[in-house]
Amino acid sequence: MFYQPGIAQGVLHLDPSESRHCIKVLRKGVGEKIHIVDGTGGFYQAEITNDDPKQCTFKILGADQSTKRNYYVHIAIAPTKNMDRLEWFIEKATEIGVDEVSLVICQNSERRTLKTDRLEKKAIAAMKQCLKAELPEINPALDFKRFIQNVKASHKYIAYVDSENPKTLYGILPPASHSCILIGPEGDFSKEELLSANEQGWTKVSLGPNRLRTETAGLVACHISNLVNS
Repeated sequence: MFYQPGIAQGVLHLDPSESRHCIKVLRKGVGEKIHIVDGTGGFYQAEITNDDPKQCTFKILGADQSTKRNYYVHIAIAPTKNMDRLEWFIEKATEIGVDEVSLVICQNSERRTLKTDRLEKKAIAAMKQCLKAELPEINPALDFKRFIQNVKASHKYIAYVDSENPKTLYGILPPASHSCILIGPEGDFSKEELLSANEQGWTKVSLGPNRLRTETAGLVACHISNLVNS
């Protein structure tokens, strides 16, 4: 499985990395069939026309479109101090099914800057590995206040461990909806952030009785969102 986001716009070659993997690693040649996804639901059957390892070209033999889901999963998550943990979340959330991931810088965030290039590569690899054609949108890091004021979603939830809060995400998340679940940093949200979120229409929810690591909480929220719609 190979990835070419511009195929629907007439781009009929693989990028240098994908070309090298196709020709040098997998030893594909002219006339051989390959499968390509565009990241927006398109599956393509293609035939190699030029086996250049720097720019492998192909012609389209057939195309299919995956069925569009009637719900939208947006996970907003504070970047973890250890990037490996955030990359693990991106990989697994892509496998389970997430439409959008936003990186949110909170008051207690230990990591305040990061680039999304490597996260996007992890998502692409996971998409291809799972034979999927949808690539999640990964947004650049944004500070907490700006994010909660500008996010567009029909249902907005902020995950917080609170024994006095009886609302669980699984219990109140409606199916077939556009939802955003906000996951805090290792030090959790501050009281000011919780108050600001509440004033902006975010509902405080629990993901379960246990305290979870940031990346685990993000994955649980993603799983619950898909489970409600299964």
